[in-house]
Amino acid sequence: MSAIFTKLSYSVMNNCLNDKIFETLSEVVGEEGVKAYVIGGFVRDCILRRQHSEKDIDIVVVGNGIRTARKAAMRLDRKIRVNIFRNFGTAMFRYKEYDIEFVGARKESYRKDSRKPVVEDATLEEDQKRRDFTINALAISINKESFGEFLDPLGGMDDIRKKIIRTPLDPDKTFSDDPLRMMRAIRFASQLGFSIEKNTFRSIAENASRISIISQERIVEEINKILLCDQPSAGLILLERSGLLRLILPELDDLKGVEKKEGKGHKDNFHHSLKVLDNISRKTDNLWLRWAALLHDIAKPVTKKYLPEVGWSFHGHEFVGGKMVPGIFRRLKLPLNEKMKYVSKMVDLHLRPIVLSQEEVTDSAIRRLLFEAGDDIDDLMMLCEADITSKNELKKTRHLENFSLVRKKLKEIEEKDALRNFQPPVDGTEIIMTFGIKPGREVGIIKNAIREAILDGEIPNRHDAAVELMIRKGRELGLTPVRDPSLPGKDQE
Repeated sequence: MSAIFTKLSYSVMNNCLNDKIFETLSEVVGEEGVKAYVIGGFVRDCILRRQHSEKDIDIVVVGNGIRTARKAAMRLDRKIRVNIFRNFGTAMFRYKEYDIEFVGARKESYRKDSRKPVVEDATLEEDQKRRDFTINALAISINKESFGEFLDPLGGMDDIRKKIIRTPLDPDKTFSDDPLRMMRAIRFASQLGFSIEKNTFRSIAENASRISIISQERIVEEINKILLCDQPSAGLILLERSGLLRLILPELDDLKGVEKKEGKGHKDNFHHSLKVLDNISRKTDNLWLRWAALLHDIAKPVTKKYLPEVGWSFHGHEFVGGKMVPGIFRRLKLPLNEKMKYVSKMVDLHLRPIVLSQEEVTDSAIRRLLFEAGDDIDDLMMLCEADITSKNELKKTRHLENFSLVRKKLKEIEEKDALRNFQPPVDGTEIIMTFGIKPGREVGIIKNAIREAILDGEIPNRHDAAVELMIRKGRELGLTPVRDPSLPGKDQE
């Protein structure tokens, strides 16, 4: 085990405490007559020389953390607003790009059915022991007489060297007290490229059912962080191995396995989905496109059929999967807004470019794809290319070459017909005014005829051509114009 008190190398310490903010905090701590230490993720990431967008600084105070926070905020900038959480003895404020939280050194105990702890004052070492993992229990003194001194009573530095996630105390108690820590263990392993220590992982599997007391919002926050890792499949495989995935996202867990009949088997759709997710993660950090990659085959278990003449079929899984997305988002408390609609659309359309790449690419098919995908067409193409996971290099190359042809045709049609986010050049209001009718069946028939004619390439996407078709279709329905319509061949726009 590492020494309890040791000096970090000068370069690491300087990297951790090189901001003048720490000098100010050190002065305030001295004036207050308390002891204080930087602790947790900030220290861990400094040691790992890991850069990340969030700059959270946790300060543990052996004494009154709230009073120390107030004085520090006043010293840094009198306009700072301090948020206080008295039940937990914590205070937080934002200064420049930092979110700084002060907490009094504490120990905690938990009831069986709650994550809310009963909090008591404690020593620094007791505070370190109650933290989730040894790598997050590292502390650096900001006290004047020991500024920069490194405190590691639990062997966190050894675990960083070994690249393992381990709890400071008995993992059963750690995870039973706060089951969210099971998700955090897997998330840290995924983010840092660490493994989870054997007994710690065993405990996660044995305590998995305790995740039921955690709010969906907190769970999905961890899932999102896993999805945003460089290789998100690593975290999802750990979720599956631990049993947590079955409890959190059973639809994804249902994709596991290969069924065979008459010597014919299908691919393991769980591992295929993870491969697609990793593929797309190398191209984009768009969280919602990554969700679409994860869920793109989510309906395969409910659409699976065996047909002796063709083998295994998942007919309509893309359409059914698109319909499943809102329910999954609702249960997980993911946003029920444009992001959910985007993921649903990506799942629903993910086979369309693949089908186009396997047959003759017609202008009509390209127009319809542009019409339905709109501004998301580039993301859809990226998803489809990520969906090519065949180990047959010739097959993969052929698919990619065909996708290049689809992309070329998309560009040509878009430049010629302007169909991205297509809106028909004649709307319902103009139809009603032209024929002097009320809203009803005839208006819908004429609008649909104009849209289909444009998408099929029968008329150009222009107002004059649409008006001409409107008049012709109206007359077929027994309608007579009551006003002088736009002259055929004359574009009003």
